[in-house]
Amino acid sequence: MKNPLLFCALLCLAVTACQQPASNQTATKETVKQLYSAEGKTILSYVTSEQGGNRLSKGSLVSFEWMGQPKETQICVFVDPDRQFQEFMGIGGALTDAAAETFAKMPESKQTELLKAYYDPNEGIGYSIGRTTIHSCDFSSGSYTYVKDDDKDLASFNIDHDRTYRLPLIKKAIAAAGGKLTLYASPWSPPGWMKDNNDILHGGKLKPEFYQTWANYCARFIKAYETEGIPLWGISIQNEPMATQTWESCIYSAEEERDFLKKFLGPTMQKEGLGEKKIIAWDHNRDLIFQRASTLLSDPEAAKYAWGIGFHWYEDWSGGDQEFENLARVNQAYPDKNLLFTEGCNGPFNLSKTGEWKLGERYGRSMINDFNNGAVGWTDWNILLDETGGPNHVKNFCFAPVHGNTKTGELIYTNAYYYIGHFSKFIRPGAKRIASSASRTSLQATAFRNTDGSVAVVVLNLGDQTVPYFLWIKGQAASQTALPHSITTLTL
Repeated sequence: MKNPLLFCALLCLAVTACQQPASNQTATKETVKQLYSAEGKTILSYVTSEQGGNRLSKGSLVSFEWMGQPKETQICVFVDPDRQFQEFMGIGGALTDAAAETFAKMPESKQTELLKAYYDPNEGIGYSIGRTTIHSCDFSSGSYTYVKDDDKDLASFNIDHDRTYRLPLIKKAIAAAGGKLTLYASPWSPPGWMKDNNDILHGGKLKPEFYQTWANYCARFIKAYETEGIPLWGISIQNEPMATQTWESCIYSAEEERDFLKKFLGPTMQKEGLGEKKIIAWDHNRDLIFQRASTLLSDPEAAKYAWGIGFHWYEDWSGGDQEFENLARVNQAYPDKNLLFTEGCNGPFNLSKTGEWKLGERYGRSMINDFNNGAVGWTDWNILLDETGGPNHVKNFCFAPVHGNTKTGELIYTNAYYYIGHFSKFIRPGAKRIASSASRTSLQATAFRNTDGSVAVVVLNLGDQTVPYFLWIKGQAASQTALPHSITTLTL
């Protein structure tokens, strides 16, 4: 070589490259191997549709073929499994007094059927989350608490009321789910004597002198349930803290909830050896979620106790997708905190309308958009209600995905059950949401990659027209069809 300096430099580079640890070279190869490819893969679809009577019906296998750049005239759902986001916690429903009482009135064969339908991941839809209440709520046959009036020391505390219906159902649900259910509890109101309106109903506020007593009460509830063999994953601070209802309710401003969390509930959980339990703030609608989250989570002393923000769907839907954008703002501002859908249902109840298609479509739209905007899990309201949409002690009758007719012994499955199943059956705890995007507004989609490497893509068609489309992954595409008013899960 004419330039000896250049030769020496190249020689040094070669030696350095040879001396790089084998582990680095291996890591590079492993990274390449992990990149997802749809080449040679097939799709198995499951469809629920208004047209044709499909209910989680299995379709035929469709193979991927090379498409490359799609044309603008071709409708596509684009998915990139290598672009991953939040970890999926699970999907489930609430195990309320109403659900438990209705369950107890059903024939044993129907009880077994219901448990399998909800909690078996193979023969059912694989629920993995449960929510219950701290004493009574509207979906109880009457109001009650776990202590006698004015018992500030909680000496009379006991959960005997729950032994008749609720505890047996929860234990059976846990068993049906394979021995594990992520269960959390929410209070609708402290006992009336702790509140400024002296009433467990009709809103009112927790008196400051009872903040510590109420925090102790919540901790006592967790320990009492765990003594019964029912472990609780966590609690929310207050169900719907901005709603004055005719049923059990209690009002907290954002500042009051923040201060109760950081000065009383959080420290009490730590002191009682319950520091690993998760605490969910807000537990109300999406409309005010950013204001509430920013007030609580901007305070480091409060934020350290909050696992995340819970939300419902009962805000006015006339504003388009604003409610979902509000979730995105919270997710962007506080990426270290979790978003969990904690309650939603259709209402008012009418037995003659259990077959209406819109019952399920509301679930599909909500679930896709909630997940795409950062939600880690989704909890429906009552898993079961009777033929009246109750029992409910203030006649606030609602729909559940499944109704049990206590007069005939029949189980009535609304299409909401199947719409939920398109997510819960195929997206399992521990999955990661992956990038997905539909090229036309006629379709909505979300996608997840499970821990076993499988991919589930959920596609929703709310329109009146059949929509042919392609599932497109890195140039590979598979032809699909979205029937009118349908939801499809594509598995690969």
